[in-house]
Amino acid sequence: MNFNNFPNIRMRRNRFKSFSRKLVEENALSVNDLIYPIFVTYGKNKKEPIPEMPDLFRYSLDMFEKEINRIKLLKIPAVAIFPNIEKNKKDEQGSEALNKNNLVCKAIKIVKSISNEIGIICDVALDPYTNHGHDGILINGDVNNDETLKILETQALVQAEAGCDILAPSDMMDGRVGVIRNCLEKNGFVNTQIMSYAAKYASSFYGPFRSAVGSSRTLLGQGKDTYQMDFRNSDEALKEVELDISEGADMIIIKPGLPYLDIIYKIKNNLNIPIFAYQVSGEYSMLMSAIKKNWLDKKVIFETLMCFKRAGCNGILTYFAPEIAAILQQKQ
Repeated sequence: MNFNNFPNIRMRRNRFKSFSRKLVEENALSVNDLIYPIFVTYGKNKKEPIPEMPDLFRYSLDMFEKEINRIKLLKIPAVAIFPNIEKNKKDEQGSEALNKNNLVCKAIKIVKSISNEIGIICDVALDPYTNHGHDGILINGDVNNDETLKILETQALVQAEAGCDILAPSDMMDGRVGVIRNCLEKNGFVNTQIMSYAAKYASSFYGPFRSAVGSSRTLLGQGKDTYQMDFRNSDEALKEVELDISEGADMIIIKPGLPYLDIIYKIKNNLNIPIFAYQVSGEYSMLMSAIKKNWLDKKVIFETLMCFKRAGCNGILTYFAPEIAAILQQKQ
């Protein structure tokens, strides 16, 4: 080992005092980096705990309104809305997704009535709406790509007409970004953004989310391996992102988040597009469970979010958004 530069160079000097560490920090986390995923359900005065996701809830629309007012005060820039659809409204085609007065459309209008400064992100996928739990139309036991595109196109238009700012196709059908972009252009929604789940892996980290939206109990067949990405692959993610960019995506999401930092870093260094990570339900539930048992300090939340920034993310979808936003406000 060569010690010729020591003691002239001491790496610990810049770490010695707090002010110095702040001056030389390479990445920072702000409220503007946060997107809050939120679950909506039917009824009134409901704030249903989600057992698999400690301290998180499904909100009836009246309670959702109160939650959005809280988000406004916290200055979180955007929310992502996910519905828990009643069983009697589900069918093989996911028809409720096309209802212009469905839960998501009502929630969009509530947000718009409170603030035009909160961005609204809506999932374009059929799994909350189908009675089989898949993201598309099943034909002979397989999710049919091209038939699904027809439904997704209409779903995206319904959401855009309701006032959604950012459409987030999470279905992983081939060609869906191009179909949605063409539909938006044709119908005058030229400024509606697309944040595509370009690299969404077939992962075991989604279990709590599927319970939250009520799709886990209905999922049929071999799972989603035929359309979501194989977690053994990384070059494939580059190709998926390249295709979505070419079809008109404005931003992309990597999902899951923390176990896929290598994918985020790889895309950041190869392609020029804003990148967001989804710190998914399984990641949240693992951390919260460990925190509640005092196995981990709450500071681990900041550490994980900073990992996303360090890897190259422009922002993070995280269930911790309100808590982190409140702490960041106090530090100002």
